[in-house]
Amino acid sequence: MSFADRTWASQDGLVLHARDYAPTAPVTGVPVICLHGLTRNARDFEDLAPRIAALGRRVIVADVRGRGGSARDPQPLNYHPGTYAMDVVALLEATGIDKAVFVGTSMGGIIAMVLASIRPDAIAATVLNDVGPQLSPVGLARIGGYVGGGSVFTTWDDATAYAKAINGAAFPGYADADWSVFARRLFDETPDGTLVLAYDPDIAAPFKAADPQAPPADMTPLFRALAACGPVLLVRGAISDLIDPPIVARMRAAAPDMAYAEVPGVGHAPMLTEPEAWSAIAAFLDHPSIRAN
Repeated sequence: MSFADRTWASQDGLVLHARDYAPTAPVTGVPVICLHGLTRNARDFEDLAPRIAALGRRVIVADVRGRGGSARDPQPLNYHPGTYAMDVVALLEATGIDKAVFVGTSMGGIIAMVLASIRPDAIAATVLNDVGPQLSPVGLARIGGYVGGGSVFTTWDDATAYAKAINGAAFPGYADADWSVFARRLFDETPDGTLVLAYDPDIAAPFKAADPQAPPADMTPLFRALAACGPVLLVRGAISDLIDPPIVARMRAAAPDMAYAEVPGVGHAPMLTEPEAWSAIAAFLDHPSIRAN
C-alpha cells in the first residue's frame, strides 16, 4: 500500500514526519490519525492503515518526535505527552484537518487524552489500544527496564532475537517470520549496515528523572474529557500487563458507553489487525455519529 511522506514543523522548530494514506474507497468520514507507543514508530501501523484507508478514510500515521523519521529533541525532558500533544496540534494545522478519529497505542492513547484537554473539538472519536487513565505498575516496570537501552546489532538475526526477547511474552503465538517483520519495524539500518533502534535513547530521560517511589499518575480527568469528545473504543490484549481487568472496570464506570474488545492470547499491545481487534475497529468506524462527521 503506497503512502505519501509528509513533514511538518513543531512549535519549537523540529521537523516531524508522518505517513499519509489516501482513502481507497469513497470517503465515509473524517480522517484517522494513528499514534504509536513509547519506543515504536509509524511502521507499527503499516498493516492497519491500508485497511482503514479501504474503508474510505484518509489515514495519517505520525512518527512522534524522536522516533522514526521525526527529528530528535535536543532537550530530552521535552519527551512527554504534553509536548507530543502540541505536536499533534501542529500536525492538524499543517494538514488542514479540523477533526479526526484518533487511534492511540499505549503512549499514543495518552497523547489523545492530553489532546482532549487542549483541543477537544479536534476529536471525533478515539480507539485506545491497551491503555487507559491508570496503568499497572507491573507493565510500567517492564517498559522502564528496556526503554533507552540503545541496542545495536550487525545482523538481522540478532535484531530479530532482540525483538523476540523484549516482546515475546506479549505475542506467544508468533512464528519466526512474524518476529522478522517485527524487527524491521523496530530497527533502522544505517549506511554501514549497523542496525539501530528507530528512536532516540534519550526518550528515557523523563523516566530517569521521575521519582521511583511516586505512584503512577491517575489520568481519569483526561479520560473523562476524551470520552466527552465522542465515542471511545478500548482494545485490550487479554494477557496485557499494562491494563488489567480492574482498570478496565473503572474505565467502563467512568465512560459507560465505551465500546470494548479483547484480543485473546496477546499482551501489550495488540497490533490491531487481529480478527477481534479489526472487526471491532471496522464496526466502530461505521458508527453513524462517526460517519456523519
